[in-house]
Amino acid sequence: MSHSVLGRLRAMAYRLLRSGFRAIPMSDGLRDRWRNWFLDRYADWVPDAPKGRVTSAGTMALRPLYRSDEAAIGHVPYRHDVLPSPLPATLIAFYLPQFHAIPENDAWWGKGFTEWRNVSRALPQFYGHMQPRIPADLGFYNLRDRNVMRQQAQLASEYGIGAFCFYFYWFAGKTLLEEPVRNWRDDATIALPYCLCWANESWARRWDGRNADILIEQQHSPEDDLAFIAHVGTYLRDPRYLRVDGKPLLLVYRPHLMPDPNATALRWREWCTANGIGEIHLAYVQGFERPDPRDIGFDAAVEFPPNMSAPPSVAGAQWLINPDFSGEVMDWRALAAEMAAKPLQDYTLYPGVNPGWDNEPRRSGKGRVYHHASPRGYQAWLSRTIHDRLASVPADKRLVFINAWNEWAEGAVLEPDARLGHAWLEATRRALRPKRTYNARPHVVIHAWYVDVLEELLKQLRDAAFDHHLIVTTTEDNLAAVSRILKLQAMEAEIVVHDNHGRDILPFLQVANRLIDADASLVLKLHTKRSIHRQDGDQWRRDMVGSLLARERVKTIVDAFDQRPDLGLVAPEGHIQPLNFYWGANEHAVRSLAVRMGLAQPDIDTANFACGSMFWVRLQAIQPILDCHLQPSEFEKEAGQVDGTLAHAIERLLSLSTIDRGYALASAASLVGDQEELSASYKYARKG
Repeated sequence: MSHSVLGRLRAMAYRLLRSGFRAIPMSDGLRDRWRNWFLDRYADWVPDAPKGRVTSAGTMALRPLYRSDEAAIGHVPYRHDVLPSPLPATLIAFYLPQFHAIPENDAWWGKGFTEWRNVSRALPQFYGHMQPRIPADLGFYNLRDRNVMRQQAQLASEYGIGAFCFYFYWFAGKTLLEEPVRNWRDDATIALPYCLCWANESWARRWDGRNADILIEQQHSPEDDLAFIAHVGTYLRDPRYLRVDGKPLLLVYRPHLMPDPNATALRWREWCTANGIGEIHLAYVQGFERPDPRDIGFDAAVEFPPNMSAPPSVAGAQWLINPDFSGEVMDWRALAAEMAAKPLQDYTLYPGVNPGWDNEPRRSGKGRVYHHASPRGYQAWLSRTIHDRLASVPADKRLVFINAWNEWAEGAVLEPDARLGHAWLEATRRALRPKRTYNARPHVVIHAWYVDVLEELLKQLRDAAFDHHLIVTTTEDNLAAVSRILKLQAMEAEIVVHDNHGRDILPFLQVANRLIDADASLVLKLHTKRSIHRQDGDQWRRDMVGSLLARERVKTIVDAFDQRPDLGLVAPEGHIQPLNFYWGANEHAVRSLAVRMGLAQPDIDTANFACGSMFWVRLQAIQPILDCHLQPSEFEKEAGQVDGTLAHAIERLLSLSTIDRGYALASAASLVGDQEELSASYKYARKG
């Protein structure tokens, strides 16, 4: 029997076994133990992930990732802000200490090895896969430098992190990577609390798939239990050590690797009582199993996403940069939605959240990627966890664990990075605040490239007579003229200077990203459209602006957004056209971008889009476009193109995003009750 036939038979058997296994009623703890037993012995039965798509040339035709340190849409600079007081929960971030060289890693992985070597070698495997991920403010730090840890503690405190949970590596009396946490303990200038999580697995060459090649092995025994607790007792006595009800919190990563976790827990408790530490609070991490902690002698459990989850695979939809990529791509948004909605257990369970996951740096070409993670999605997950899942828990017992502070090689990072800056930290701080309410005041965003048209637009805006905040985007060369026209029209506006790059689309996305973070919702997008390649370019603009900004219409449109939560985008009548009729040179880019943004592909073939990129929009309807974090260099240099650019593709994706998010696309005429003229053709574009 050929290897391929055997593989297909195993895959079929695996799927049948999995379906039957899921149908059997049993506790989570028992199910986890059986699952782990099977995977430890028959991992080769698990089917390979679906293969992504490859173009005929074997590489992406779209613009590649030119550089990984470019600030993307969604980049947030450092800023000081006030935290709510009291904090609604204590946030505890897992902390990896493997950012300094040790002799053992020198021997196993090469002289000078730290986790940064893995991080820096990563490459993007598919379109929209953002690797490598480069640190920003803290740089490629060395944790032997105590000043680095002081900066980490300061940054964490400013953004609402209440404690770090250091992974602790103990192997029958030998510790690895202990120096950072020891330095933390011994540095009185660091005020941030901390706790320990004993990562009690053996170390193996997992990064290259050779799981049986053990580097250093755990040797659990009663004697080792006592030696371990005596060693960590020096930390448990630290006044800064994190406590629950006055008891030092100690975590174990995999309690079922212990011969008898109940006996171990009892030994630790007795030793702590006899040696002046008192009672301790024992918790385990739900990374591989989920027993009731009381059944193993522990006090609590800690969720550890993305482990113990199986969101849908989206691997087969990806456009591959590396045609040999054989890793898995999962939908992070499904993970976040599932975890945020989970009820707590009848035992003490500390919920966990995760800002993303991508271990491609550790498994080149075979990584496990949780795609579509975003700071805004993470903020929503953390906010629901704090304010909904923990609503019935007393405030002093609300602990939330974040995986992680600095797992750079696993893509689980809160620290500032080059592409998004402090966005993950800012999202953490925002999630601690009461749930957001959106500002009902509309914003008007005008991109002023043809300055001679701006005066006409401003007069129409003033004549519409509605309360709004005006933002004008323009180039440095046009700044003086724009300022003069605004002054002549006696209109106040915020002027945002932007390079002549990305047409009206890139400046709008940059502004929209900022506005949604400022809790704005409704925006009217206009631009000084002339379409000089056409004789009717001015008429095209006037048709659209008249439909959207007529005085007798504006109040009705604004009220409709207030009264209809499902309303997402309102376009000028006559300018909503079938997408598949007016692809132009944009079909491949639209379909590829839709995958990158996580939009539903089947809808593309029947969807309509708003031509001309002028519309009223609820910003939440286009959040997938903002949250895929496009970089400015992905937009083509301006060369008078009339079609086929990234900006033209996004013009079509604005409506697709609206529909995908569950919002409605409507014409202005339909909202105000005006008659709509239906036509079989669109006079401002040709079919194609």
